[in-house]
Amino acid sequence: MKNRQPVYYGDYLQLKKILEAQATESEKYGKAAHDETLFIIIHQTYELWFKQIIHELRSCLELFSHAVVNSNDLCTIFQRLNRVTEIQKILVDQIKVMETMTTLDFMEFRDFLTPASGFQSLQFRLIEAMLGIKPQHRMEMEKQFFMSRMSAEDLGQLKKAEEAMSLFELVEKWLERMPFSQFEDYDFWKEYTQAVSKMLQSDRTIIESNSTLNPLMREVELKQFKATEETFKTLMSESTYKEKQQSGELRINHKAMLSAVFIYLYRDYPALQMPYQILNKLVEIDENFTTWRYRHAQMVHRILGTKIGTGGSSGHEYLKSTTERNKAFIDFFNLPTFLIPKSLTPKLPKNVISQLDFVYDRSQP
Repeated sequence: MKNRQPVYYGDYLQLKKILEAQATESEKYGKAAHDETLFIIIHQTYELWFKQIIHELRSCLELFSHAVVNSNDLCTIFQRLNRVTEIQKILVDQIKVMETMTTLDFMEFRDFLTPASGFQSLQFRLIEAMLGIKPQHRMEMEKQFFMSRMSAEDLGQLKKAEEAMSLFELVEKWLERMPFSQFEDYDFWKEYTQAVSKMLQSDRTIIESNSTLNPLMREVELKQFKATEETFKTLMSESTYKEKQQSGELRINHKAMLSAVFIYLYRDYPALQMPYQILNKLVEIDENFTTWRYRHAQMVHRILGTKIGTGGSSGHEYLKSTTERNKAFIDFFNLPTFLIPKSLTPKLPKNVISQLDFVYDRSQP
């Protein structure tokens, strides 16, 4: 069905409302500071992109909440997560535009903005909550900064989002349900453990027989080897794994992690390609936000030096401290630890391969 009334470009986009929404604070106290318009537009643009990210994530949350996530839905989820990563690249690039503003330009209007701060961006906090960053994952100082500066209404919305199922939790449940890596007539993890043992023995031999290492360096490398060995033991021991999870060293549960490791090991099989792409895309989302936070911290340092932020934080030092901590999918970053060379990867039996593979080609009769 076509529209019955003509649509005018400016009306459809509500441009009058948007283009009149850059009211400078400095103008209220005299002459408008030239760069305040840039400052407003940059942050308004961020919030518009945040709105689109929320729109994409809500769709992914809804699809992942189904009892069974079919292959068509997986493709849709991947496409929407991919869109989020493309938007994130724009968020990072916008910092270059902001950096065209000098310290003296910013000081012309900065004091008029107190105590407004990026801490008060409800949409960004909602994105973090939707991804899986909950209050228990934040530094106490961080919680105090934004909780004491957000309105009661915004805090209520954030609390509701933090109590809802996050993408991390839904992906964890999805991985738990996967039939891969657990087979009635095939003990995959026994063969995997044997392959790991063979790999580690080779690694130890290389360290011990390396004539270029002095005793101190050999001791250091053997210590690192021991840590790697213990990491593999943690994966293969459900009780040890749970202890690490309870201490906060690991977030994702043991069953879901085993499925994720299997997906990464056999990602070339058609049935596992899309699950692998989705897990990899979640890592990319975390990585992009880490990059954005870091670039933001560097920009603040460049413009403010060691001054405190308008919201009362310690400026770039605070921003740097949150850069690495706020990752929802840190377990997937660490997942390559459990991968082994293809030459050692257990060969799957035909009945298992038949579940993971499909063939389009057909021989001529």
